[in-house]
Amino acid sequence: MNPSRPHLFGLLAGLFLATGLCLASLVLARAWTRIAESSAINVTGSAHKNVHSDLAVWHAAFSVDAPTLLEAQQQLRGDLTKVTAFLNARGLTEFTLQPVQIREITAKRPEENNEDSLVTVRIGYRLTQALEVRSTEVDRLPRLAGETGELLQQSVAFVSTDMQFIYTKAGDAKIEMMAEATKDARIRAEQIATQGGGAIRELRAAKMGVVQINPLYSSSTSWEGNNDNSSLDKTITATVTATFALK
Repeated sequence: MNPSRPHLFGLLAGLFLATGLCLASLVLARAWTRIAESSAINVTGSAHKNVHSDLAVWHAAFSVDAPTLLEAQQQLRGDLTKVTAFLNARGLTEFTLQPVQIREITAKRPEENNEDSLVTVRIGYRLTQALEVRSTEVDRLPRLAGETGELLQQSVAFVSTDMQFIYTKAGDAKIEMMAEATKDARIRAEQIATQGGGAIRELRAAKMGVVQINPLYSSSTSWEGNNDNSSLDKTITATVTATFALK
């Protein structure tokens, strides 16, 4: 029997044992790393900003009725002159005219030789001219819209159809508010971690929520994001869902 063989077996056994311990240590270290990395907290931060609209868009229209298309066109041209003078007198020298809409005016009349049967006949035309006025004088434009009764006194069938108020810097405000919402999320995460005896380490991920633009102080939400154009004063709300690693 070779006396060196037991020594060789012992050496191999020790080598296998050392290798096994090293592998176990690596596996354990990686497991602890994964556990540490999975120690995180998810919070939602928010930011709010009240703004005043800086652009007003006024939609209006006027129409005329006449027996013939030529007469209707002449009357509409005369009314446009009156509307233009009304706007220019109030400093609104630029406005956009939409294509004129033409509609036949019809009525039911007894059919010839058969009074019991009614037929539809054309009795005239209605022409409608729509216009759009844009102004940065957002507080003044609604008051001017209320003065259009002066046009009615001139026999112009003028009606206001819509008034929109827009905050044109909403894009810049959203970027600014996302940063504020992220700060708010960090403060919330720190408060929660402190209550649990821990501390946050760094921001791991952040997801921007839907921005809501509502009438002042409104908290209405929608999946697509609200974009209010009906009120002069608005509240913009932004949210950020953030994940912070814990120490």
